[in-house]
Amino acid sequence: MESPAGLDVSIPGSQLQRLMRMAEAQPPLATAVVHPVDVLSLTGAVEAAKRGLITPILIGPKARVEAAARDAGRDISAYQLVDVEHSHQAAETACAMAARGQAAAIMKGALHTDELLEAVVAPGSGLRTDRRMSHIFVLDVPTYPRPLLVSDAALNISPDLAAKRDIVQNAIDLAHAMGTPLPKVAILSAVETVNPKMISTLDAAALCKMADRGQIVGGLLDGPLAFDNAVSPEAARAKGIVSQVAGEADILIVPDIESGNMLAKQLFYLSNAQSAGIVLGARVPIMLTSRSDPEASRLASCALAILVTQHKPTKYLR
Repeated sequence: MESPAGLDVSIPGSQLQRLMRMAEAQPPLATAVVHPVDVLSLTGAVEAAKRGLITPILIGPKARVEAAARDAGRDISAYQLVDVEHSHQAAETACAMAARGQAAAIMKGALHTDELLEAVVAPGSGLRTDRRMSHIFVLDVPTYPRPLLVSDAALNISPDLAAKRDIVQNAIDLAHAMGTPLPKVAILSAVETVNPKMISTLDAAALCKMADRGQIVGGLLDGPLAFDNAVSPEAARAKGIVSQVAGEADILIVPDIESGNMLAKQLFYLSNAQSAGIVLGARVPIMLTSRSDPEASRLASCALAILVTQHKPTKYLR
């Protein structure tokens, strides 16, 4: 099976490799790496630097960062190292550097996501915008002919309609940055009809109408759609769904974090999907890598950050 770009999409990672090639044509991104005090997080930053994707600014307790470098067998003498006392100060310093324009992106190291994001959203951080922040997985599923974006499976627990509007717009903006000019957005629920007893179906219908009125722009929306008829043309035809989105979704918007997290991890572990991930909605992109992420995912997340910085967020009606 080949994609329109001529990539054999049955090869795991082919879609992520396309993103890498797009990003490698750009200059490296000055990136604040927050608290890289273990081998995994430090190695990810150094590998991304070796590939020309980022210029890392290592922020953490100097002795612990250097110890991690020794344990990893990595030479970090060429990189700026900002010495701070602890992880919380590392997060605050990264935000301050990003707000001053000294860093164009932030990469999570060996600290909890909550700790990093608390610094980002804190009053006075200089990184907040009028958008709700949201996390977007970019999945390379070998049986699907295009990258599949899933949001939000990691950040917003139970988003209301206003939050979902920003979640959708952030995902559309990322798709634009990845080279998809009019992404097809499926608003997921358990069914494909509006049911007053299911809030997710009401939100889906409202989001589609918001797109009609210019409150969401740049994509084709349809919903509610169940997962099968969002990604399978055969399932959509069997249900009699007439839609430009059904069966060909580029973006899946999930009802809540539980459903999104389960969906993404099922694709990881049962469908051999590879992934990259990024947080949008702040003034700079934020790479929230997991301890279980392989090197390819970490590098592809850097590629996403580069592409995002080359693309201006879409304006839409409030």
